[in-house]
Amino acid sequence: MSQQELKIRNIAIIAHVDHGKTTLVDHLLRQSGLFRNNEAVDERVMDSMDLERERGITIAAKNASFLYNDYRINIVDTPGHADFGGEVERALTMVDGAILLVDASEGPLPQTRFVLKNALARGLKVIVCINKIDRPDARINEVMNEIFDLFIDLDATEEQADFDIVYAVAREGYATLDPSVKTKDLSILFNWIVEKFPGPAFDSNEPLQMMIANIDYNDYVGRLGIGRVRAGSIKVGDEVVVYHDENRTKKTKISALFRYEGLKQVPAKEVPSGDIAILAGFDEINIGDSITSPLNPKPLPRLRVEEPTVAITMSVNDGPFAGLEGKQVTSRKILERLEKELRHNVAIRLEPTDSPETFKVFGRGELQLGVLVEQMRREGFEMVIGKPQVVFKFEDGQKLEPVENVVVDVAEDYTGVVTEKLGRRKGVMMNMSNKGTGRVRLEFSIPARGLIGYRSEFLTDTRGTGLLNTHFAGYEPFRGELIHRHNGAMIADRKGTATAYALWYLEERGRHFILPGTECYEGMIIGEHAKDNDLIVNVSREKKLTNVRASGSDEAIKLTPIKPLSLEQAMEWINDDECIEVTPKSIRLRCRELDPHKRKRSAAAGE
Repeated sequence: MSQQELKIRNIAIIAHVDHGKTTLVDHLLRQSGLFRNNEAVDERVMDSMDLERERGITIAAKNASFLYNDYRINIVDTPGHADFGGEVERALTMVDGAILLVDASEGPLPQTRFVLKNALARGLKVIVCINKIDRPDARINEVMNEIFDLFIDLDATEEQADFDIVYAVAREGYATLDPSVKTKDLSILFNWIVEKFPGPAFDSNEPLQMMIANIDYNDYVGRLGIGRVRAGSIKVGDEVVVYHDENRTKKTKISALFRYEGLKQVPAKEVPSGDIAILAGFDEINIGDSITSPLNPKPLPRLRVEEPTVAITMSVNDGPFAGLEGKQVTSRKILERLEKELRHNVAIRLEPTDSPETFKVFGRGELQLGVLVEQMRREGFEMVIGKPQVVFKFEDGQKLEPVENVVVDVAEDYTGVVTEKLGRRKGVMMNMSNKGTGRVRLEFSIPARGLIGYRSEFLTDTRGTGLLNTHFAGYEPFRGELIHRHNGAMIADRKGTATAYALWYLEERGRHFILPGTECYEGMIIGEHAKDNDLIVNVSREKKLTNVRASGSDEAIKLTPIKPLSLEQAMEWINDDECIEVTPKSIRLRCRELDPHKRKRSAAAGE
């Protein structure tokens, strides 16, 4: 074992969403000397997907590497949203330590608990970094106490609970041991990474052991498996055995080998124990597969992640406008894309249905499934999406449902409306704390199905100032039926173009989802009815032209401005007998059964 092999640190940055992980990684990479002084580098350089940049969140865990004082530091940036927890779980299999980032004002939130619980369960060394200490509402001492309480609550060992604390303003790229002293850079954090995190534990004399924790693709060498070498070492040309599962193995030869330098994958002749390797030479490789020596095979235990809690149906677009906007429209293409997603996303599940043109996709939450659909539509797919449904379990004849812990941070004026709305959705208040700043933190236990359709309502109720965070808490006995939506839909009765006159005439009947000039068809939902029943309407109606001119006969048509529903809002709004037509250019709401007579018969049969 050479000294160079020992000088490796594998760390992850973990935190709740929007607490500054990607910004901190940005400055670590910049200050390590990875980029030239005159090199143009984007902000949040690790957020490489368009959706990540647009939404300001990390969706997929990503690797990078840099050198600091002869130490090779492999760093993993992880998602902070609960729906992408599967990414966090597999990223932590590659590291020996984690920097837990906590906002100096918000303190630990539900996803902070989730990521810390995973890190502690794996026995990782954790350094706490309290970020955004320059916020005017920062409450550093209280947050420190909340973090300590969280460690104790998660049954941390004495050694784990005796954690080191550093303070930072990631946006300005500095870290300090004293919040009142502003330093020039992140030197303290660099030194702590080297000094306080352990090097990888391994035995280079043992046979090769490696678990695939991530998947990539290279145009020249094909599929790539990414993971940490647990024992032995690996060279180009080595023969290895891939353990796909207990009953399925395959011998193969490593055709190409890479390691990370910065954000790039560079060729390597050999990768030693403890380092992160990128391998090529596989027809098939999946997350959780073990790579081991054929002479003395020792596969690692397969990676397990939490079960998905929400499902949607995804089917071929059978509407009148099918195939007009997208290129990938067949069930075969949709199935191929979903199977591709399964290969690198461990938190997604796929099941066939009675129809060969419909698939059931399971995920951690609405956001994760919404991101998958959004990625597919940008790739040219057309599909029809059903209402998200929670996944029930049955044990000993009892029906169990997934339950979420919800933490709500709102101004005092809005506590009443939030408590009332969550109470209607079978939520139970577990805790309420007022920090004396004019804002209140409420904690609820609520069925996962109670949250479907609530996020946009919550933002409306709190005038966009509220914060709502959730975390999967497990399965509990079914809490009873819920009323999902009180309003009916306004449904177009014919094919045609929506006119301003028709929409103006219908304004008093409810709110619209479409703009004038939108192409519509029979069975398409154009708005929400003010009453609880569905209303069949003519949106292509035009004003009759006459030669009569009189005062007041030609009123100016002024429509209330509307913002068409986003994909997530549409998923929240629809009922079981409605669906969403998703194409590269449009998101349309429609009835599952377009013909009104068939709808009536289906409704009668359902009763």
